Order: sequence, then structure tokens, then C-alpha cells
Amino acid sequence: MLVGILIFILVLFLAFSAFVAYKMVKPPRFIGDWTPKDLGFDYDEVTIETRDGLELSAWWIDNGSDKTVLPLHGYTRSRWDEVYMKQTTEFLLKDGYNVLAIDFRAHGKSEGKYTTVGEKELIDVLSAIDWLEKNHPEKARKIGLVGFSMGAVVTIMALAEDERVACGIADSPPIYLDRTGARGLRYFANLPEWLYQFVKPFTKLFTGAKELNMLEYADKVRKPLLLIAGKKDPLVKVEEVREFYERNRKINPDVELWVTDAPHVRTLKFHPDEWKRKVGDFLRRHL
Repeated sequence: MLVGILIFILVLFLAFSAFVAYKMVKPPRFIGDWTPKDLGFDYDEVTIETRDGLELSAWWIDNGSDKTVLPLHGYTRSRWDEVYMKQTTEFLLKDGYNVLAIDFRAHGKSEGKYTTVGEKELIDVLSAIDWLEKNHPEKARKIGLVGFSMGAVVTIMALAEDERVACGIADSPPIYLDRTGARGLRYFANLPEWLYQFVKPFTKLFTGAKELNMLEYADKVRKPLLLIAGKKDPLVKVEEVREFYERNRKINPDVELWVTDAPHVRTLKFHPDEWKRKVGDFLRRHL
């Protein structure tokens, strides 16, 4: 009798863990109603086919430059995010850059059933650059990335993996993805962090994603990189970003670290003038 009860409890626990994992890899889609037209810029709604056969939804905003920047949104958000994506898009356009803003797979209006929070999203960015080179080669001579959270992870990866990317800004990048995932359970769902070790195998089962070790990229990135970390970030600790920075600076003289007092991806919101000044200066120097 006791054994049966224990087995039943175990099955329920595993089922709950699988449910949590499913909700994590299939976030609700965020779709807003503003467009670059509201910022005073004409744009094209475009579809980008990824190297693995998905269709991504995106805005292409030709600003008459040979320099293009891709703003990359975070987990659960999209190009319609108004906390950082709208302001970043407007800032980049006013600084004269072309902007290609995509929805990552399984986000916004893009195809894709599951998110992998970095691994397969790299394919999305490389495919977007493929599209830019094919359709607007004169606009793809200098390419920069500005990524937030998940987008920051992809920014770091792309700097190491694609020679076409000249520089990148990584705002609030998770360095230890397991730790950030566990903290996310507590922060967003009020669940204990230890549950993540049981949830994680199911996320891998659903998505087929590989394990990401971001510290390995600290030994690979040799291009200009600006890291931004906030002391009040409940998901990504400053010490973790600093560890990446200290490791990367051994091989990369063009890596910079800016530590603020902001929560996760909120430096732009709480310190907009300073964020725009630092990011603008960085892009002008390296793009």
C-alpha cells in the first residue's frame, strides 16, 4: 500500500515537472500594436526563412546606411516589447543605422513550437544575416547586434560563430543558464529553485536542445563586446557576468563591462540617457 502511494506521488511529481518544463519552452506569444511607423520611419514587414526551415517574422527598416543593427529580444518577449525593444529601435534609427528586428522562433509572429533560449535562436540570427546579405548586400557590410537576456546570449554566440558580425552589446546575459532557469522558477512562478533539476531534463526532451556553456564562449569571442549587468537583477548575478568578462578580456582587448544598479534588462528604462550614450559611443567606435 505504502509503495503504491509513493509511486503515485512520484508519478504526479514527474508529471508536474513535465508540465512546468512544457510551459517554459512554450511561452505565451507577445504581440503588440506599435510599428516603426509610429516612430516616424517607413518599414517593410518581411519573412525570413531559417536554415532549418522555419519562417521568422521581422521588420526591415532601411535608413539609408551601410550599417545595420539587429536588436534581439529576450525570452517571452518579441520585437513589440515596449520596455527595451521599442526604445532601442528608435535610438538606433535616430543614430542613422538600418534596423532588422526579428521575432525569435516560438515568439511573436514567428514559426516554431519551442524556444531553446539560445542554442537554436543562433540559427535565427544567422539566417536573418543571410537574408540581409541576399536581399540588401550593400546594407550588410557592417553588422552589429544589441541583445537583451536571451538575445544577449545569442549576441555573444554570434560574435564567436559568424565573421559577418562586427560587434555586439549583451545586456543582462545569462552566463550560467541553469542558475538563471532555477531563479526564474522562483521569480516568475514562486516555485523552489531545486525543482529546476527535475524540470530541465523535460525541457531537453521537448526541444532537443544541446547544453550551452556560455563560459566556453569567453574563450572564443575576440570582437568588440559590451556587457551590461545590473546589481538588482534577480535572474543574472553581476558576479557571473564579471566572471565571463574577466575570462574574455584575457584574449579580447575590446570587451567592456558596465555594471549598473538596475534589475534585469532595465538599465535602458532607469538610465536611458546613459545607456544611449554608452551604447551609441560603443557602436560608433566599432561599427
